[in-house]
Amino acid sequence: MEPKKKGKGQNRLWFIGAAAAFLLTKGKSILALLKFGKFGGAFISMLVSIWAYALIYPWQFAFGFVALLFVHELGHVLAAKRKGMPVSAPLFIPFLGALITMKRHPRDAVTEAYVAFGGPLLGTAGALAVFAAAYLTNSQLLYSIAYVGFFLNLINLLPIHPLDGGRIATAVTRWLWLVGLIGGLVVIIYLRSILFFIIWAMFAYDLYKKYVKHRKQGEERYVEASFLVHAEPLIEQGYLIPGPMHRRELNYVTYSDLGGQQFVRVLWEGLNFEGSIPLMHQGIVRRVHVTRLDHMQKDNGLNLMIHCQVDYNLFENDKYYDVPTASRWKFGVGYGALAVLLIGMMALTHELTGL
Repeated sequence: MEPKKKGKGQNRLWFIGAAAAFLLTKGKSILALLKFGKFGGAFISMLVSIWAYALIYPWQFAFGFVALLFVHELGHVLAAKRKGMPVSAPLFIPFLGALITMKRHPRDAVTEAYVAFGGPLLGTAGALAVFAAAYLTNSQLLYSIAYVGFFLNLINLLPIHPLDGGRIATAVTRWLWLVGLIGGLVVIIYLRSILFFIIWAMFAYDLYKKYVKHRKQGEERYVEASFLVHAEPLIEQGYLIPGPMHRRELNYVTYSDLGGQQFVRVLWEGLNFEGSIPLMHQGIVRRVHVTRLDHMQKDNGLNLMIHCQVDYNLFENDKYYDVPTASRWKFGVGYGALAVLLIGMMALTHELTGL
């Protein structure tokens, strides 16, 4: 389904280029507005998205479409809050959709699936409300908005990471990822979408790395961090300050806080230095080493910028996917029922309007 375009003979690519040019030229101004607060940033990005879509479609459709995106993301936010997960406000990206980011990873598959399910669940409720309004007013515009809402929520249920369906699958069965891998090709052919092809390709490569390439040993990763140390007190105490080309391995201890965030505490006894480095993912640390040592003269004398690198292997905790049978059935039935409902509503809308 494609809504009625605004004006005849308009070039869609020209409008997308105009939108991109606007974002590039006004990027600094937008970033300044985003500093007004978490929800201020979400509001500004919503306005930018509405403006961008209105270059191609009627502004009423653009407004309704972005509003349904907001309802969908609000479902994720509410679900995350119920699970005690800190999340960002929704960020809207023209022609790509919207997203939220979690400030820490879920501890188990049930929590991940619960947060993921909140988006299409509330998003479907929002699309149903628009459909009801369309039925009562016989509005072709509202039918179009509702249809797109049903379609987007259905696409999001595909069992492909990072789509919601891929995250819900973690609490049902990971075999659904294989269904998504095969079914995703069908969707790509049907939609002819470069964006969806990129998402599918990244998902396929991630599965390859996890279950083929690094099946026996976790994927190798590294994280870098820099620390500024005032060297003058060390010099006064007789410490020998190493040169810029100095390389060495450092002692370390690793630990996780109550939220599941893993840290590596690095120690350099010779400089009386101690620092803490957070890891992006849970991992098994192989080594911590100094990659560079910069000498910096400041008003307080000599300072050292210590550049460190932590080499580690990703740790896949199978207990993460230990889900009670009752929960698997609950998410599985809910997942299937929601997909059937969305397909049925798209069929009904098509029957009523021919969309």
